[in-house]
Amino acid sequence: MDQTEKAQYIAWIRELPQQLRALVDGLDEEQLTTHFQEGEWNVAQNVHHLADTNMNVFMRIKMALTEDRPTIPSFDQDKWAVTAEAGGIPIESSLVLLDGLQERWASLAENLSDEQLARSVVSPLYGESTIGDMLRGYSRHGLNHLDQIRETLAAQG
Repeated sequence: MDQTEKAQYIAWIRELPQQLRALVDGLDEEQLTTHFQEGEWNVAQNVHHLADTNMNVFMRIKMALTEDRPTIPSFDQDKWAVTAEAGGIPIESSLVLLDGLQERWASLAENLSDEQLARSVVSPLYGESTIGDMLRGYSRHGLNHLDQIRETLAAQG
């Protein structure tokens, strides 16, 4: 991963909370919790999912930095999306969490050496991945969910 690429991924990580807030600012409860697209999560579930997954990836990166090829637990994101708090509490709690989490993640990523980016974790489901892979994949993951929220809001008609 070259430095330009790394800087872009870090920018996406750092900017996610502001972009997310801009999308959801002023939405009412119905707009946040209605499933406007069959088989897709509602806006609130997407927001809570971003907090869930980004907490997980941050922990995975920390594990990769401090352990030798740790095996990481997997989780079923669809089951996590329907737990009580994912549909029953205001999204502000996840937005606040993402504010701090993304800042910590971006700060950590800025200081990673090439050697550290090559450290890895092992997933029972997906095999081995490096910190660089996680940085690349999960920075784009946030962008994908911003797009999903936009599509959900557009489907409201």
